[in-house]
Amino acid sequence: MYVSFWLPTAVLTAALAIKLPSILKLWRDPLLRAVGGLLLFACAVFVFAAPSTIAWTNRVTGVPNIAAPWVYSLLTALCASWLLLVVHWRNGRVERHAQTRRATRWVVSVYAAVVAALWILFALADVPVEQIRDLDTYYASTPFMRELILLYLTAHTVASLITSGLVWNWIRTDGLDAWLRWGLRFLGIGFATNLLFSAAKLTAVAARWTGHDLDWLNTNVAPSAACIAATFVAVGFIVPHAGQYLRERWLVRRRHRGLAPLARLMRTVAGTREPLGLRATPEMRLIRRETFIRDALLQLARRLDEDLATRSYEAARALGLESDRARALAAAVTILDAVEAERRSPDGGGTNAPDTTYLLQEIQAVAQALRDTEEIKAVRARAAVPAESMSTHEYCVFPGDNPRTPGRKAGRRG
Repeated sequence: MYVSFWLPTAVLTAALAIKLPSILKLWRDPLLRAVGGLLLFACAVFVFAAPSTIAWTNRVTGVPNIAAPWVYSLLTALCASWLLLVVHWRNGRVERHAQTRRATRWVVSVYAAVVAALWILFALADVPVEQIRDLDTYYASTPFMRELILLYLTAHTVASLITSGLVWNWIRTDGLDAWLRWGLRFLGIGFATNLLFSAAKLTAVAARWTGHDLDWLNTNVAPSAACIAATFVAVGFIVPHAGQYLRERWLVRRRHRGLAPLARLMRTVAGTREPLGLRATPEMRLIRRETFIRDALLQLARRLDEDLATRSYEAARALGLESDRARALAAAVTILDAVEAERRSPDGGGTNAPDTTYLLQEIQAVAQALRDTEEIKAVRARAAVPAESMSTHEYCVFPGDNPRTPGRKAGRRG
C-alpha cells in the first residue's frame, strides 16, 4: 500500500515537470493554470494520503485524525480543478468568456464551501481514536463525521461523473491529433476509474450502517482505484507531449538519413564531409548537413547542364512519372552529370551558373531520387536520345517553380 501511494505521485510529478515550463511561460492562460492546479493538487493528495504521512501529520499537530479533513480538503480541491479544466477546455472560445467566468465562479464557490464544511464538521465530531487506513468505516456512524464522509464522497462522485462524461465526448470529436486523442483516452479511463474509488468507499460505509463488514473495499479497493486513476490521468497529460516530442525527433532523424545519398555525392565536390558534432542535437546535425549540401551545390552550379535537365524531365514524364517525381529525377541526373564533369575537368565549366532555386529548396526530393538507381538509369538512357527526336516543346526544370512552363532552350554548358 505504501508503494502504491508513491508510484502515482512519481508519475504525477513527472507530468507536472513536463507541463511546468508551458504553465510558467503562459501563466495568463486559464486552461494551463487549471492543468497546473490539477497536477499540483493530485501530487499533494497522494503525498498526504500516504499512511506514513498521515501518521506524521497527526503526530506533528497533536490532533488525532486531523489528517482526515486535510486530505479530504485537498481531494475536494482536486475535484474542483477537474471541473475547472473541463470548463476552460469546453468554453475556451472568446464568445464564451462570460459563460466560462460564471462557471468558474460557481465551481470555486461550491467546492470552497464544501472545504469549509469539512472543517466545521470535523470540529464538531468526536474522533479520539487515531485511524490511519480505515477512518471512513471506523467512524461511518459517528455524528458529524458521518456527514463529513458523505459530503466529500458526494463532491468527488459528482466531479468524476461530469469530467469523465465530457472527456469521453471529446474523444469522439473530429480533427483531433492522434497523440491528443490517446491522451484523452487515458484521461477518460482515469476519471472513470475515480468512480470506482467513490463506489467502493460508499459501499463500505453503507455496509457499516446496515451492520455488515465490507471494510476491505475501503482499505484495499478504494486506494488501489485511486492510484490507478491518478496514474492514468498523469499518463494522459504526458502522452501528447511525449508523443509529439518523439514524432518531431523521428522526423528530424528521418530527414537527416534521407539526405545521406546527396551528402555522400557532394563530398566528392567539396573534398570533405559535413561537420560532425558528437554532442550536437539532431536538429543541429540536420542543419549542418543541409548547409553542407547547399554550399556544395552552389560550388557545382557552373557544371549544371540546363539542356540535360530539360531532356531528363521530359524523359521522366514520358516514362509515366508524375511532375514532382520527374523534376527530382531530372535534377538528380543533372547533378550526377555535373559531378562526373567536375571529376574529368576540375578547372572547366561555364562562367554563368543557371538558376539553382529548385535544387536548393528541394534537396530532400533530389536525395530520395538518387536512391532509385533503376529509374535514374532509365531517365538517363531516354534523355540521351538526340534532341530532334524529343517533343517539340521543352520544359526547363530549374528556372521556374512550374515545371510545365515552357522555357528557352539553353545551350549545353561545360
